[in-house]
Amino acid sequence: MPIDCENMKARLPDGSSLEFNPGETGFDLASKMGKKLASDAIACAVNGKVTDLNQQLTSDCEFKVLTWRDQEGKEVFWHSASHVMAKAVKRLYPDAKLAIGPAIEGGFYYDFDLDHTFTPDDFKLIEQEFRRIVERNEKFERKEIPIKDAKKIFAERKEKYKLEMLEELEQLGEQTVSVYYTDNDFLDLCKGPHLPSTGKLKAFKVMKNAGAYWRGDSKNKMLQRLYAVAYPEQKMLDDHLKFLEEAEKRDHRKLGRELGIFMTHDYALAGSPFFLPAGVVIYNELQKFLREEYLKRGYNEVITPQVFKKALWETSGHWQHYRQNMFSFEIDGEEYALKAMNCPSHLLMFNSSSHSYKELPYRIADFGQLHRNELGGVLGGLTRVTKFAQDDAHIFVTPDQLEDEITDLLGFIKYVYGDLFGFQYKMKLSTKPEGAMGDPQLWEKAEEALANALKRNGIDYTINPGDGAFYGPKIDVDISDALNRPWQCATIQLDFQMPLRFNATYVDKDGTRKPVIMVHRAILGSMERFIGILIEHYAGKFPTWLSPIQAILLPLTDDQVEFCRQLDKKMKEEGIRSELDARNEKLEARIRDAQLRKIPYIITIGKRETAANNLSIRKRTGEVSSISVDEFLKRIKEEIKTRSKELNVI
Repeated sequence: MPIDCENMKARLPDGSSLEFNPGETGFDLASKMGKKLASDAIACAVNGKVTDLNQQLTSDCEFKVLTWRDQEGKEVFWHSASHVMAKAVKRLYPDAKLAIGPAIEGGFYYDFDLDHTFTPDDFKLIEQEFRRIVERNEKFERKEIPIKDAKKIFAERKEKYKLEMLEELEQLGEQTVSVYYTDNDFLDLCKGPHLPSTGKLKAFKVMKNAGAYWRGDSKNKMLQRLYAVAYPEQKMLDDHLKFLEEAEKRDHRKLGRELGIFMTHDYALAGSPFFLPAGVVIYNELQKFLREEYLKRGYNEVITPQVFKKALWETSGHWQHYRQNMFSFEIDGEEYALKAMNCPSHLLMFNSSSHSYKELPYRIADFGQLHRNELGGVLGGLTRVTKFAQDDAHIFVTPDQLEDEITDLLGFIKYVYGDLFGFQYKMKLSTKPEGAMGDPQLWEKAEEALANALKRNGIDYTINPGDGAFYGPKIDVDISDALNRPWQCATIQLDFQMPLRFNATYVDKDGTRKPVIMVHRAILGSMERFIGILIEHYAGKFPTWLSPIQAILLPLTDDQVEFCRQLDKKMKEEGIRSELDARNEKLEARIRDAQLRKIPYIITIGKRETAANNLSIRKRTGEVSSISVDEFLKRIKEEIKTRSKELNVI
């Protein structure tokens, strides 16, 4: 019952206040704010801390109702679902021992120790039992109990993994722990928070089973990890499953193999892709585009060594802050490292001659190969690799030039992502991380400069606290692909620190030497990763300028083969990537093969076309038209030249 005393105030996200009696719960406040909100409520945030809706409020506070629309709400929802899945498994398999079951991106998992191996048939049984628990709308009840009582409870239930966690908490000096009961017959060791009851978990599906070592340590026992998803509505689950089906079709590892774009091999360092001929075309076309832009924007391209002495990395600070991600080795007793980034070598080049303020900004671009020692478990296809190249550049500027240069880079990013590729994108300002290098005042100055440039250009951005590079803050760009998945690509990093370590200076107007400011920037980022993103974004259906084969010629009979050979030769001379398919196969089969290869234009040539010097053209989207050879060449060349996003020939 609410305590009878002076009303308290809850400050809401919109700035308004809501009065309540001490002892009222988060759900009570949500109900005062509206029936729909109370119905949608999953949890609440009190003074920024996510808590159960049934927690009593006893003082003035900042208050927010969390629903499915909030990330914190989703996490509470999924964590609650993991408890229900664990309860369902225990009912079906009483010998199963419980480990952990957190919410993760896109869903949740729970680890079990069980001799029986889960199968897809078991998944169905677990889903049925889950639905029974949901239909009963069982309550989640939190209890704070002494650790000794918790140890007794979990010992009686023979839950050895929970006992191990309790032992650790006891050693840390904890006196009590929280447990959550579900309808009094199931409990789990958990900090929470959780849903008020199971009834909101309307849709649930077990996705897969995988092995996972307890505590992530290979010395420990291998457990079974059930991955699952849950949603407030069945339609949401149906939409999610359709999304996964489409994402699987677009998987760049699958399409990369089918379209001959790239491969991997066990003989190569893990995370080191081989680009096949089709992939090299895409790679080169992207670099060709960038080089054209570099010429317009005043960049000088350079090539730097692959291996440097340890002393370089000590000077730059990478040896102290990044060594674990570098490949190092000894030669004749001296330690070296493979190049993991270009900035130190670019500073060496900058320092190779004296510079006046009149020569700045000085822009150096580099497509050199980089190697980073990534953990094997995170490597995958082209999107996480150990060997890669960036469209990397470093720009040396004076303080007066800095904001203008950042503005130009923001315009470059807009041109590439907005105008050329048509991506939606968002920007975030990543600030000083723990263990950062250099003077805190310089950090503040750098962060302020980036924020001012964003504001000056009217760009909305979010703060990403603590995610800057160890040498400076950065603007990171997240793009959204065709499935609305976010990818971090472009970056603009501001560095006052490293030039000081290298004593990189310029002669200013007053004749004195002053430290230069260095801007690190990449527009596409890793070439490998960006190609992987493009494969999935386009589902392998690249715009004509990026397509490995832009047009394929299919003669109807042997009588048209010579005409096609001459046309193929002419197209190549005109800079069009064409191919002749004169195989002794039916036309329908050859068209089907061309469609599977996602070639933009499929050209069939029979007796009539040869006589009239015309082409019967089929877009990969299915439209068919007939135009003259000259008109086709004119239109496709224009489409390639303008780097059109659309197929415009017909």
